[in-house]
Amino acid sequence: MGFFGTYAYEHGSWKTLSEGELPPLAEPFLWIDIHDSDITSVVYAPAGTGSGVAYLGLTPRTYFENPSASDPTDVLREAAGLAEWWALLNSGGDVPAKQAELLAFLAEDEDPNAFEWAESEDIDEIDDGEVFVEVKTRRFLAALDLPVPDGLS
Repeated sequence: MGFFGTYAYEHGSWKTLSEGELPPLAEPFLWIDIHDSDITSVVYAPAGTGSGVAYLGLTPRTYFENPSASDPTDVLREAAGLAEWWALLNSGGDVPAKQAELLAFLAEDEDPNAFEWAESEDIDEIDDGEVFVEVKTRRFLAALDLPVPDGLS
């Protein structure tokens, strides 16, 4: 059984929500929903040039092997939108550099059958952020210069 958690960042602090709950929030806000240590859904507003939805780990389309589980992803667009969101909280920050940094965290739609485990791969050498999306989520929040919510530390 993996990790599950839902959190909302608004007014400069985090609150823990019920699984999957997305109540009305005051902008600028960031909502994260971690599903089974595999998917973190990130909803942010204002969205700027992004759609307001990004994923870490796997996308729902990939995880559930179902193209209708989520809209197709555009990681370049979402990295730009998230960098603009970050700039609202960090005036004078280097938005292009932040966009490039955030891009490394975002999940793209993939063929779920394309993954192959290399027998020769040393499991001790695999980064925990590539296995447990909650680790990647903590790193993503650090890249956004946000504290980590209680329960995700």
